[in-house]
Amino acid sequence: MDSRRSLRILATALGTAGLLISGCSSGSSTSAPPSASATSPAPSVPAGLKSYYAQQLKWRGCGVEGFQCTTMIAPLDYKKPDGGDIELAVARKKATGPGKRIGSLLVNPGGPGGSAIEYLQSYAAVGYPAQVRARYDMVAVDPRGVARSEPVVCLTGPQMDAYTQVDQTPDDAREVTTLNNSFKQFAGGCEERSGEVLPHVSTVETARDMDMLRALLGDEELHYVGASYGTFLGATYAELFPARVGRLVLDGAMDPSLDAVELNREQTAGFETAFQAFAADCVKKKDCPLGTTSTADAATRMKRFFADLDAHPIATGDSRRLTESLGTTGVIAAMYDESAWPQLREALSAAQDGDGSGLLALSDSYYERRPNGTYANLMFANAAVNCLDLPPAFAGTKAVTRAVPGFEKASPVFGEAFAWAALNCADWPVPPTGTPHRIEAKGAAPIVVVGTTRDPATPYKWAQSLADQLDSGTLVTYQGDGHTAYGRGSDCIDTAINTYLLEGTPPTKGKTCS
Repeated sequence: MDSRRSLRILATALGTAGLLISGCSSGSSTSAPPSASATSPAPSVPAGLKSYYAQQLKWRGCGVEGFQCTTMIAPLDYKKPDGGDIELAVARKKATGPGKRIGSLLVNPGGPGGSAIEYLQSYAAVGYPAQVRARYDMVAVDPRGVARSEPVVCLTGPQMDAYTQVDQTPDDAREVTTLNNSFKQFAGGCEERSGEVLPHVSTVETARDMDMLRALLGDEELHYVGASYGTFLGATYAELFPARVGRLVLDGAMDPSLDAVELNREQTAGFETAFQAFAADCVKKKDCPLGTTSTADAATRMKRFFADLDAHPIATGDSRRLTESLGTTGVIAAMYDESAWPQLREALSAAQDGDGSGLLALSDSYYERRPNGTYANLMFANAAVNCLDLPPAFAGTKAVTRAVPGFEKASPVFGEAFAWAALNCADWPVPPTGTPHRIEAKGAAPIVVVGTTRDPATPYKWAQSLADQLDSGTLVTYQGDGHTAYGRGSDCIDTAINTYLLEGTPPTKGKTCS
């Protein structure tokens, strides 16, 4: 898989499941560019935030050619803006020309927990269409609690290794207790190591940070491309600041109207759809490790493989053995993009011969585990944001047990594991601040929502729902596999999005690409 494309896919991998970085170096300093429309009246500054909106960004070199970095100061608690600050890391690559600069284009890869700066430097600012990069300053801010922006930390590397190996399909009361305790240890570690920032990493707060950055960049409107969870962030911005919406692309959309149980169960069904597509492709090949008769046979063999790992983990060439939980995560990681399917077939074949290294590598990429045994903060931030944004899916183990049959109906292959993974917020140390609700963003400029018909992490029906909720939403459909659609090889999709970003003209309603 192309390294830049691989990074983009993995950065958007988490979606809603409860389930790469260059530091800045000192250099020359410049101020923010002038407003794109100096004669237009500036939007009003929210009460109590004038000093934050008046700060001057001091840009410096990043250690990555062509990029500049800076730090933005935001209130830790927007309800008490005099109660302390949080520092947010920002990076940009200025418009290359030719053509008149349109403004800044913020990007977010999803997660929650994916580093927007890493996504910018490794993909967006070098891989987005040249005509888009020519006319926009490409900009990213790592959301509060993520990567360079005062990251949430929960577990040490060895603790995280142990956490990822805990059996998520418990067979008896002892294993249920072990799994439940692992979630409690994770939550307790977050509180111990990141207790100050933990209550203030919600999507609403991050959306407010984006508006401040918009103003500091000198833009009257926010232009934005968000993928996966980034669509929820973009939609939340539109809800809070509809008059400041510029050109918003929401690719691989989430549905903000669903509660945590519905989100997790429907995402489970999305992964089943993706697995069925993988299996249908696999059984056509003579070397398919899941048989060569039918997708139903492939699913049966996949479940049997997971059960065998549960009983007998296999060697990996690492101190860790491939457990059922790590093997399942490895398979899930390959569901995000069809270009990973050959790698998955090879890894499954090797695992059946007793070598689990291929699946372990896929699992490690999903968890962002580094070769030295440390982890990026992706999983920590993912839980911290999700557990703030919605009330927990389940209050305890009995509720999960009752829900398992519904999850298994959604996905015979992954259902049980996904149901138990959704227990992770039950003992979260900070109460949730968000609730499920429709987002209409009345008064916003046209917003483009993109949905992929066999998207595993953000099912197509979510894009349909979000486009319907948004007062100015326009749905673009990509008939295909994988997570998200823009920049994945469809000229039809890319042309529609590029035209919107460059000219402000949204695609016609009902536009479908393949």
